[in-house]
Amino acid sequence: MIVLTILYILLAVSIIFNGLGIIGLHRFPDVYTRLHAATKCTTFGTIFMTFTIMVYGGAMYYWYPAQEQYLNMVIHTFVALIAILVTNPTGAHALARAAHRVGVHPEKAVLDHLADKEEKE
Repeated sequence: MIVLTILYILLAVSIIFNGLGIIGLHRFPDVYTRLHAATKCTTFGTIFMTFTIMVYGGAMYYWYPAQEQYLNMVIHTFVALIAILVTNPTGAHALARAAHRVGVHPEKAVLDHLADKEEKE
């Protein structure tokens, strides 16, 4: 019963973060704020989703230790989590930098450090 409550809470938090990412992706005005919303929110949503899967797999392995696929599920989910934590922010940074180099500048930004850096070079 406690495990189900934890699973539901983790799943709800994941859905909330992913939903906020979707809303931010549709509502924000330019590429950079959309990337920010999509990257931050969906990264956190994916973190909580993987935590949900790992808690479920750990609980099932605890109850049925002969079933090794639950332990494998936890290990694969953890490896996927590490990959997502590395690639999602890196990809968003690469997209933002490429957009800036193409000429898409922030609409309402107060500071543009990348433009200042490019002017000095």
